[in-house]
Amino acid sequence: MVRGKTEVQKHVFVSGRVQGVWFRAWTEQQCRQLGLSGWARNLADGRVELVVAGSAPAVSSLLKRLREGPAQAKVEKVAVSEWTEAVPTGFQLRPTA
Repeated sequence: MVRGKTEVQKHVFVSGRVQGVWFRAWTEQQCRQLGLSGWARNLADGRVELVVAGSAPAVSSLLKRLREGPAQAKVEKVAVSEWTEAVPTGFQLRPTA
């Protein structure tokens, strides 16, 4: 997906108690509410990995929300970097990597 100047793409790793607590489904809901595209998946090491793309304010809002997570989660760390590869339109939940 080609992004405009006001749009950003981020690669995020979320650590803590983030698997088995509906974290990915909650993230999908947040992204849809904010109009973001991307994907999320569980990693074998217990983290959740996601890629998000959209307006800078919406991405910033999501990153703030990720630091809290859903009620059952206990987020310990959110690591964010730039993402330069294509991002699919809409939001997908991907299989565990």
